[in-house]
Amino acid sequence: MNGQLVTLADGGDVGEWVGAVGAAGFFMLMTVLVWQVAATWRARMLAAREEQYKALAARYAQLLEDNVELHRRSLDELRQTREELAQTRHSVGSMEKMMREIE
Repeated sequence: MNGQLVTLADGGDVGEWVGAVGAAGFFMLMTVLVWQVAATWRARMLAAREEQYKALAARYAQLLEDNVELHRRSLDELRQTREELAQTRHSVGSMEKMMREIE
């Protein structure tokens, strides 16, 4: 071309900066991705734990209701047994009175 010499400027400094910025950007992107994956995993674990607590609370409530029902039945049976015992005592007392009158 007309004998002009075209030389490129020493681009080593610019290339190093571009590489450093690119590498830093890549590592920042990877850090953000890993951070978000960990945050998502933690949120899912917390949600699963909360669901387990809800299920446990519901089971506890059901067991408590069952326990109250069993307690009520036991009290009813105890009341019935006391009434039967009172009737038996009355019958035995009547029999003893009749036996004394016979003697």
